Amino acid sequence: MKKTFITTTLIFCMALAFSSKRPEKPNILIIYADDLGWQDVGCYDVDNNAIFETPYMDALSKEGVKFWQAYSPACVCGPSRASILTGKHPARLGITSVAGGTCPKPLSPHFKVMSPYKNIRLEASETTIAEALKPYGYLSGHSGKWHIVARSGFPQPKDQGFDFSRQNRGIHQSKGWNVKERIRDFATTDPNDPYRLDENGYAFDETTEDALDFMKEAVQKEKPFFCYFAAYLVHTPIHIRTEDLLKKYALKMGYGYPLKGDEIFEVGQRNPYYAAMVEKFDYNVHQLVSYLKQQEDPRWKGHQLIENTYVFITSDNGGMERDQENITDNYPLDRGKINLQEGGIRVPFLVLGPDIPKNVESQVMVNGMDIMPTILNLTGAKKQKGFDGCDLTKLLRKDPTNKKLVEDENGKVRNTMFWHFPHSVQLNTSIRKDRFKLIMNYDHIDNPHKKQFNLYELYDEKGNMKDINEQIDLAESKPALLAEMLSDLNEVIEDMGAMPAYRNPNCLTKLSKQELVPKVVEHGAKTNGEVWLRYETNKAKITEAALLYTLNGGSRREDWYRITADVSQNGKVIAKLPKGTTHYVFNIVDENNFLRSYPEVGTSQDNKIDSEYAIIAQKE
Repeated sequence: MKKTFITTTLIFCMALAFSSKRPEKPNILIIYADDLGWQDVGCYDVDNNAIFETPYMDALSKEGVKFWQAYSPACVCGPSRASILTGKHPARLGITSVAGGTCPKPLSPHFKVMSPYKNIRLEASETTIAEALKPYGYLSGHSGKWHIVARSGFPQPKDQGFDFSRQNRGIHQSKGWNVKERIRDFATTDPNDPYRLDENGYAFDETTEDALDFMKEAVQKEKPFFCYFAAYLVHTPIHIRTEDLLKKYALKMGYGYPLKGDEIFEVGQRNPYYAAMVEKFDYNVHQLVSYLKQQEDPRWKGHQLIENTYVFITSDNGGMERDQENITDNYPLDRGKINLQEGGIRVPFLVLGPDIPKNVESQVMVNGMDIMPTILNLTGAKKQKGFDGCDLTKLLRKDPTNKKLVEDENGKVRNTMFWHFPHSVQLNTSIRKDRFKLIMNYDHIDNPHKKQFNLYELYDEKGNMKDINEQIDLAESKPALLAEMLSDLNEVIEDMGAMPAYRNPNCLTKLSKQELVPKVVEHGAKTNGEVWLRYETNKAKITEAALLYTLNGGSRREDWYRITADVSQNGKVIAKLPKGTTHYVFNIVDENNFLRSYPEVGTSQDNKIDSEYAIIAQKE
């Protein structure tokens, strides 16, 4: 009788343990690809012409929600990364390109337009996902790329709330600058090979292993975790460590094998190195998700981690298309990375989770900056204000196909998205409203090759694809719609403080109204740290001014910052030097959008640090 009682009690306790309630704090895994295009993933193939093989992501798309109209926050890397970790738009963060923290200057003396100042680092005052989850007992880990750090090295992931961070490049580590070197140093089965082949014949990737190490550590500590896997794949350099993959695609594409390394491949998805990289990334995704499926959850006995984990899979921008070496092709989308056309910003976006429906395809517009507010809701963390992204929880749980379930923090249904890239040679800003998209070009004055506006109808009234390749410009035929969308665009630009591209007053090519740009007459400094300059008042009106300053002038890793300066009515600009300033430069902008620096800081071609041109601050 006693033995029977004990056995019954044990069975009852075990049953109770195995049927216990799902832990309130779910795990979070973000898998963030680098430059993975919308058409690089097989399940997004819209023209039945898939070349790259991504069987694992294809399968995962049926285990959750696949968004067809998903976007990155920016068309380049750093801004998107800052945005997904904070839920704020890159323009609001002031991080609008991959390189920054320097004084604005034209690319060369012949460039008519120059980029505005852009920050390069995520400010310490910004709250990341890791910081927001820390009070709720979460362990946060980062593996891979960071790329939102100042030249001087701050902040690193652990400065922004992460408990664990490794930035090993893994198989992405370059083989050398000569492309011919990519046909050597393939992984082997030697146990001492850092890229040794695993049982499935794929090269070992330290970046993926680091993410697995973190999740294992969190499991051992029985803590809920947030894992941010920021892959280096499939960014340049375009090479692969798994030779069998390279051979497979070279033969599949009809090139033969072995390759020479310096081939110029055909236009389209015809680069076997890149194809191999895409499949290897897919395998890395498989390794991470397989761990979640195979590992029992110590906080929920009898259940696997995947049963209480939300997984987000997306990319920082569209696939890279370039002339020097064909990499990928985003067709039917136009262009690629570094462009605000659809090929540069539309990306894969998969979401899986315990209460998210399976095998759902959605045409609702979503964005990478929606990830943070969504995670805060899913984890029960304290709600925050000031997000530009939207909480997708209601959409994901109720009906992922209902666009009316995507609301901003004021309860308004979102029907627009905004991108800002006044940099490089693109120099534009864009807004999508419902099925229409407007691109505004800053480099249209004195430029017969570029219009000020381009307007496209991406989808028809029934939601069918109409002009997603942006070939039919409606800017002239729909003036009322253009005016309406331009008004919306200007409103969001003002709200976010997004700076435009500026005209170059020193351009060697004659520009209209260039002769009206005021020159600086004199400048000076007071003992209280106030600095000033006086400019000509008989020329164009000065509409704004700023002070650019650095605290580590003379270093090859100078970090420059920007504060607004006061413009007086008597031709004077005044600013107060922040404490510790070593060098400074004034920027003044006139009514014709010319930006003059004082002192002049040259061009990007000069290859000099900005302090070589700047005014040396008086010692305090």
